[in-house]
Amino acid sequence: MSPAAVSVSENIERARKGYEAFDQGDLDAIRDLMDPNIVWHVSGRSRFARDYQGIDDVFGNFFAPVISETGGTLKNEVHDILASDDHVVVLLTQRAERQGKKIEVRFAHIQHLREGKVTESWFFTDDAYALDAFYA
Repeated sequence: MSPAAVSVSENIERARKGYEAFDQGDLDAIRDLMDPNIVWHVSGRSRFARDYQGIDDVFGNFFAPVISETGGTLKNEVHDILASDDHVVVLLTQRAERQGKKIEVRFAHIQHLREGKVTESWFFTDDAYALDAFYA
């Protein structure tokens, strides 16, 4: 391992802490886990579906409005975290409420890592139609 390399167990722990921080509203802790030039892919057809470029784009145009619109109800139940030296896959269920609607969807969240920081992120859900309708 190079001096800046991070172990698989450290990658798992960082992913776990990231989800815990999100559920507690600690966005600074999440920011510390990301590379400044992160690319954040959101699939689907909702207005949030696009590729976000850089940490300010991710936080300003994805996290902030999603958190605001769900009024702090968006929570993640992590089921498992799988990892290698440069990838983490988080299997989770996400629940939220928005404008009288409720949603519960499962995700596979794939993260590419370099030197312990997330450089690229992809989300895949089991029900893209429900997610799109929720944020419509």
